[in-house]
Amino acid sequence: MHRIKPLPTFLLQRYQGWKATTYAENSAWYRRLANEGQRPRAMVISCCDSRVHVTSIFGADQGEFFIHRNIANLVPPFEPDGDHHGTSAAVEYAVTVLKVAHIVVLGHSRCGGVQGCIDMCEGRAPELEEKTSFVGRWMDILRPKYDQVAGIGEEEDKAQRLEQLAVVTSIENLMTFPFVESRVNDGSLSLHGLWTDIAEGSMSQFVGKTLDFQPV
Repeated sequence: MHRIKPLPTFLLQRYQGWKATTYAENSAWYRRLANEGQRPRAMVISCCDSRVHVTSIFGADQGEFFIHRNIANLVPPFEPDGDHHGTSAAVEYAVTVLKVAHIVVLGHSRCGGVQGCIDMCEGRAPELEEKTSFVGRWMDILRPKYDQVAGIGEEEDKAQRLEQLAVVTSIENLMTFPFVESRVNDGSLSLHGLWTDIAEGSMSQFVGKTLDFQPV
């Protein structure tokens, strides 16, 4: 613990600015959130990528979204094996405790995790093949979808399609969770798949059976 250091000055200054402005102007709201607990209407599963700013994209305030971020916005299949499952735990909490009405999976352009999956499948990333690679083993969730993009010639088009298929994979895997499936079937929970182009600020949504994404 002796290696822990004080917060960098730039972060400390930003916190102090937030506390003096945003918090000071909305302190009653923050206290209400603390006292009454959170009641988010939606869970958003997005990538860790720093360019994907979920609350800014949707203009959300504190308390509106239950957000979980991981590499390439992936949800693994339901595997109650007694091991550590951070994403599955977040889904379970959102659905069974918070009773969210929506789960949104948000993918994005130029995703490093998805590109890593492509590189791994095409033999350009032996380091990701190692059993010790957390990223490589996590991207194994998406790996079966590579066959659907292998024939695409343009690398950018290939990456975009696999980024969208990462969203589809997560939607498919969400439905393997019994507590998700039951609520989807009774109409109290809806699943949504989105893909955003970082450069253009555009958004497309997954429309279902055709595996297509249409502009919103």
